[in-house]
Amino acid sequence: MPYATPFKRLLLGTALALGLFSSVQAADLQPLRVANQKSTIKALLEASGETQNVPYEIKWSEFPSASPLGEALNAGAVDVGALGDAPYVFALGAGASLKVISIIHAQGRNTTALLVPKDSPIKTAADLKGKKIVTGRGSIGHYLAIKALNDAGLSTQDVHFIFLLPAESRLVLDNGTADAWATWDPYTTVVTSQSNARVLVSGKNLLSNHLYFAATRQAIADKRVQLDDFVARVDRAYAWANTHPDEYAAAQARITGLPLAVHIEVAKDTQLSPVAIDDTVIHGLQATADTYVKEGLLSKHIDVSQGFDESFNAKRTRLDQASR
Repeated sequence: MPYATPFKRLLLGTALALGLFSSVQAADLQPLRVANQKSTIKALLEASGETQNVPYEIKWSEFPSASPLGEALNAGAVDVGALGDAPYVFALGAGASLKVISIIHAQGRNTTALLVPKDSPIKTAADLKGKKIVTGRGSIGHYLAIKALNDAGLSTQDVHFIFLLPAESRLVLDNGTADAWATWDPYTTVVTSQSNARVLVSGKNLLSNHLYFAATRQAIADKRVQLDDFVARVDRAYAWANTHPDEYAAAQARITGLPLAVHIEVAKDTQLSPVAIDDTVIHGLQATADTYVKEGLLSKHIDVSQGFDESFNAKRTRLDQASR
C-alpha cells in the first residue's frame, strides 16, 4: 500500500494514543519489521500479553547476535531492533542511518562480566596481560574487556582476542583455549552456576548497561505510529517482567533451551527500566565511540549525537499514560 500521508499518520497516532484501537484498522498501517536477537523481545511481549490487539502486523526476524542484527538494520532489511552500547556504536561507525528511539536500563548483579575458570591464577584485570580473551567482536562483552583492560593500565595490544559466538565461547573457556570470557547474562549466570567460573570484573560499574532500540530513519519517517506504539508496548512489557520474574523466566527458557533456574536467577537479579534520551546518555555513548577509535577498532571519529531521536521521549510518556 502507498505510504500514509503526514495528516493520516497524525490521525492514526491520535487514535492509538487514546486507545481507540477499534477505530484503527490493521490495513491502515504498514507492517513493522522487528529484528529480534534469540527471540528475546518477542518472548517478552508474548508473555506479558503485549502482542494482543496490535493494530498492525509485527514481522519478526531472528538473529543469533548483535552484529548481524546491526548489519540488517544498516541494510534497511528491518525497521527496528535492540542493541547494546558497543554494537550500536559499530553500526553507526559502519554508516548506518539509524536513530535510537528508546532506551532500557538493566540493573543487575552480573548483567555483563569478564569471567575466568574457577581455578585460574588470574586474580585481577592486570593479570590478563599476554592472555587470551574470548568474546563477540563489537559486542558489549568486547567493550567490557576493553574498559577493564584500560582501567588496569593495559590496552587491547596487551592481550589476544578470540572472536566467537557465545555457545562457542563457553567451550573454549572450558577447554582452556581461552583464559577469560567477556560476556553478558544469561551466559554469566550459566557459567558461574554450571562451570563455577569466577567473575573477574563485573560490568556493573564500568558500563551503562543500556539496551538501545534503534530504528532506521526511513522507518521513523514512514512508520512513526507503529514505532510509538511498539516502544510503549516494550516499556509496559519490561515493567511487567520486573513484577513477574518467574513467568518471564519461563518464557525465556522455552526459547533459549537454558535451564529454567538460570533464567529465574537472572530475572530476579535484574530490574529493567526506561531511560530518557538526554545529554548524559549521549555523552556516555560518545565515550564508547571514542574508546573504539583510540583502540583502532573504528577508523575515524563519529558523532553519536546524530544517532538519537529525542522526540520519542514525550511520545513514550504520553502513550504509556494513555494505556493505563
